[in-house]
Amino acid sequence: MAFLALGINHKTASVDVRERVAFTPEQLVDALQQLCRLTASREAAILSTCNRSELYIEQDQLGADAVLQWLADYHQLSLDELRASAYVHEEHDAVRHMMRVASGLDSLVLGEPQILGQMKSAYAVAREAGTVGPLLGRLFQATFSAAKQVRTDTAIGENPVSVAFAAVSLAKQIFSDLGRSQALLIGAGETITLVARHLHEQGVRRIVVANRTLERASMLAEQFGAHAVLLADIPQELANSDIVISSTASQLPILGKGAVESALKQRRHKPIFMVDIAVPRDIEPQVGDLDDVYLYTVDDLHDVVAENLKSRQGAAQAAEELVSAGADDFMVRLRELAAVDVLKAYRQQSERLRDEELQKAQRLLANGGNPEEVLAQLARGLTNKLLHAPSVQLKKLSAEGRLDALAMAQELFALHEGSTDKTPQ
Repeated sequence: MAFLALGINHKTASVDVRERVAFTPEQLVDALQQLCRLTASREAAILSTCNRSELYIEQDQLGADAVLQWLADYHQLSLDELRASAYVHEEHDAVRHMMRVASGLDSLVLGEPQILGQMKSAYAVAREAGTVGPLLGRLFQATFSAAKQVRTDTAIGENPVSVAFAAVSLAKQIFSDLGRSQALLIGAGETITLVARHLHEQGVRRIVVANRTLERASMLAEQFGAHAVLLADIPQELANSDIVISSTASQLPILGKGAVESALKQRRHKPIFMVDIAVPRDIEPQVGDLDDVYLYTVDDLHDVVAENLKSRQGAAQAAEELVSAGADDFMVRLRELAAVDVLKAYRQQSERLRDEELQKAQRLLANGGNPEEVLAQLARGLTNKLLHAPSVQLKKLSAEGRLDALAMAQELFALHEGSTDKTPQ
């Protein structure tokens, strides 16, 4: 059994590369099944967010090159281009990496809690695809447990900080009084929900939620006294929007340069603050070239994030220690699990030999044999049979000069120097 964690994230790849390596929700089940079918991966899960695309895999033998080739082929990238941004973690390092990701220690915003929910979603999709088995399943459960302990035992989750929070913090720097501003939110997922909550708490005057389905937009809008519209209504709402924050799963831009130019004319060039959190991007990059538009992507949020990191560094150190301990504990339990099959086979063999000798003894007793002699013969016969195979193998190992194996056998059978001495009377 061997674990792999590989992929790209905000530290290793630009938004452009992350866009091209991202998986849509509709692709995941088929991609997982294809991954297991075309590579040596027995179990697999895929985590794909705006900041990372990662594959978590269990194999008989490590084969990262084949998996990277599959990932490059799936997204129609050259292998060299993917390698330039990709990272690979194996075995213990893969376990530790998964736990760090789930705990928010590898996020753009240190300690952000959304990633744990995204990790749980990745696990659920992999189960739906039938690509998670007992080993990767155990790893996910251990990962969730470690992340929960980090949240419970450290202060890394205090004063909630996320990409959504960073976006609103940046808006506060541009608009001194958010209470006089109107916001247009595009999308209705988890990130936009967080943005809406933060804007509502900051007293934004009016919030509009635009989404592909009006029902989903209305459900979110109701929570914060916002107004729900369809994506087709964005051009009309844009002219009244001081803040535009977008995060959808669309594969094509939703907001183009022409629509923004038209809105600016109606606003008489009153500035618009825009944040595109989506990967792939929802807002055409050319929009940033317009005067009176302040367009930011997730990569532009680093400065805002840096300020929030300062208060979390102490908690991060404690969290790292918990994650390391969790990874160590999981690997110990995994190694113990590897012995189960051997122990089971050895027990079955021993019980078979026991039953053979017991049946022989029972026949002797039924034929009038002396009970004491029968018991003594049972003990001798069982001892001889139990020791026969190990004795043959130990002699063979000794003849081959395998002193390391002999030392291991002495440890295995708990044999200590002088253990064969007679007990003093």
